[in-house]
Amino acid sequence: MSLALHNLASSVPVSIPSPPVSTFQIFGITIHYYALCIIAGIIAATLITNHRLTRRGAEKWVVIDIAIIAVPLAIIGARIFHVLTHFNFYFGPGKNTWNPFEPGSVWAIWEGGIAIFGALIGGAIGAYLGCRWTGIRFWSFADALAPGLLLAQAMGRFGNWFNHELFGLPTDLPWGLQIESSNPAFPAGLPDGTLFHPTFLYEVIWNSLGVLVLLWLGRRLGLQWGKLFACYLIWYSAGRIVWESIRIDPSEVFLGLRSNVWAAIIGVLVGIVILIVQTRRHPGLEPSPYTDGRKSPDAVVDSDHDSNDYVDLSEPPTDEIDAGAPATSTAP
Repeated sequence: MSLALHNLASSVPVSIPSPPVSTFQIFGITIHYYALCIIAGIIAATLITNHRLTRRGAEKWVVIDIAIIAVPLAIIGARIFHVLTHFNFYFGPGKNTWNPFEPGSVWAIWEGGIAIFGALIGGAIGAYLGCRWTGIRFWSFADALAPGLLLAQAMGRFGNWFNHELFGLPTDLPWGLQIESSNPAFPAGLPDGTLFHPTFLYEVIWNSLGVLVLLWLGRRLGLQWGKLFACYLIWYSAGRIVWESIRIDPSEVFLGLRSNVWAAIIGVLVGIVILIVQTRRHPGLEPSPYTDGRKSPDAVVDSDHDSNDYVDLSEPPTDEIDAGAPATSTAP
């Protein structure tokens, strides 16, 4: 019996291997798994947001009109935030700061280096502009986006796994991550074979669980007016404080905390403020995912709501009142 248990234990993996490759070639073009993970996340978030927004009564695929502005600005914001919080990586003597054809430049996004908090800032600006363009309420879009965005972040973290990056402190836990000692991020002085906390996996699990929590909160409590997005900020940022605190990749440190820990703390506080303010300002449900007067009369929707769920508070046109009024005799 003891021999069988020993054989069983020896057959169970004691660590998580890093992928042997991070790229592949198609017709001479190098494809990065890191990029594919991000693209897959964007597609998933778009599909989920479209489904949730149209069930609220928005026109089908209006999310695409918003995404074509929000996604590029999110990527730009993510890169700018990363560069600013890793300033010494890109600026200084011997750095290829502005040469797009050299590794290590500010343009070399294919090497990794995008920050979700920068993506949230850039994406929020793009989403606001897209919502103004389409007539969708910004908070309606944000609430519809929240679960899909968290799923996209979970999917994107697999890109860090493929890149052998952003791992945590050394560990002897069974799920420790294998990192080759030749990796530039491998801490000096540690023996070959040292395992590290798989912070990418921690965040994948946390974010995936958060998707279920947000979907439950949305159905159970009917959170609207940005309240569900506020819960997203609180959930994601709270987890990020923990994972970021055990990561060992270089980062700017302010008052003893990594820059992204500060960003996560701010994320929690912003989420709390949004939740409190919007609960006081809007205790009820949104009348429509569209701003006043912006819904297209020919919009194709897939809504759970009946048209009688909402009351039209706008004044009827004067000519319709005149046409429907009974004729009044002026004869003596």
